[in-house]
Amino acid sequence: MSVIKLHNSLGNKKEVFIPINENHIRIYACGPTVYNYAHIGNARMAVVCDLLVRFMKHSYPKVTYVSNITDIDDKIINASIETNTPIQDLTKKYEKKYNENMLELGVLKPDIQPRATEHIKEMIALIKTLIIKNYAYVSEKHVLFNVELYKNYGLLSGRNKEDQIAGSRIQVANYKKNAGDFVLWKPSSDEQPGWDSPWGRGRPGWHIECSAMAEKTLDLPFDIHGGGLDLTFPHHENEIAQSCAAHNFKNPREYAKYWIHNGFVTMDGEKMSKSQGNIFLVNDLLKKYPGETLRLALLSSHYKQPLNWNPDIIEQAQKNLDRLYRVLKENSHIIIEEKKITSEEVIKALSDDMNSSLAIFEINSIADQLSKCKQEDKSMLKTKLVSSGKILGILQNCPDIWLKYGTTNNNIDSNLIEELLNKRKEARKNKNFIEADKIRTKLQEMKIEIEDNSDGTIWRSIN
Repeated sequence: MSVIKLHNSLGNKKEVFIPINENHIRIYACGPTVYNYAHIGNARMAVVCDLLVRFMKHSYPKVTYVSNITDIDDKIINASIETNTPIQDLTKKYEKKYNENMLELGVLKPDIQPRATEHIKEMIALIKTLIIKNYAYVSEKHVLFNVELYKNYGLLSGRNKEDQIAGSRIQVANYKKNAGDFVLWKPSSDEQPGWDSPWGRGRPGWHIECSAMAEKTLDLPFDIHGGGLDLTFPHHENEIAQSCAAHNFKNPREYAKYWIHNGFVTMDGEKMSKSQGNIFLVNDLLKKYPGETLRLALLSSHYKQPLNWNPDIIEQAQKNLDRLYRVLKENSHIIIEEKKITSEEVIKALSDDMNSSLAIFEINSIADQLSKCKQEDKSMLKTKLVSSGKILGILQNCPDIWLKYGTTNNNIDSNLIEELLNKRKEARKNKNFIEADKIRTKLQEMKIEIEDNSDGTIWRSIN
């Protein structure tokens, strides 16, 4: 097995991945807050973590992947009020839509997908422990974590105390001992959702959710914690602080050993945000493009780098996939070998901090070889192409379906197309090439592309 290296945000350097237990890899990633449709930034995190999980499942005998659903949050409460929709209906709707959208992007559903509202008991128990150990205090029905008492605070993000306060965007309330202290539990009004607790009816703060759910589902420590770069501070910093403080961990690696953060998705160099008006919702994009195309576009640059989202990157991904599926179509008669052979070069690329762009390059190289190789090498190369594609979550469709051969999306009767092709065939047989060209042109105007081969003529719809 290749040596796997990952860039660990905890220490900010590339490290050799050494599992806690090589027979069982455990991975956690922060999932969506379900109050609206997922945007392409959410999708990048999901696709990057899915690639990591697929690769780990290829490399190790057992992998457990957990990614949570945040179904209690002030954003959810506000969205419920704005839309006059009961919170439970709102969260169920967007959780379902999130999973459907991600499945279209080739993101496998996590092995465990815990909901925050189903782990309130574990959160309360964790908060009680932090109070007993004097890391947390009660003030005006709030429970807060005292950041001054946790000495490793800032180790993940590399922020000093002033940066922590400025970056936390937390209102400096009069019930806090320190400006940077963060909420573990907050009171709920009669109109707001809430649960009984030793500190009164209320609801959990955002950060405590992941600590409780990760511990419950994976035990501690676990191997890898993933998420977007924007979660590094304060969310992941707070997650480390409260979990390590509760369990007397001296080193943050006793909570999670490796931290993986993907870069932002930008638009013309600007970070996507509601204020900029440049948010792209996955649900909308999927109405225009195949999910596999969007997935390949999201994997086209290294996960740690910013990804500039624009029509060109989507078009390039579409052309790349069309080309790869054409190669598979040309070799549809070739039987894949029973023993799955994966390209060593693709594995080598992914072993080096999940270098997806290099892995895609190597997959294209395999396709080139398959197009030009001798007959006796075709089965091995086709097996490599399909097996390597599976790790990246691509090339698992039927080529005919992907290339739309024999199907139309233009409300045109396929019988009419076949009739025109027969007339063209007859014209060519009679060497009436002018008439044959007229029929080809008519088909092109109907958005139908034809392709002549040794078995006859095949056709497909084009956008």
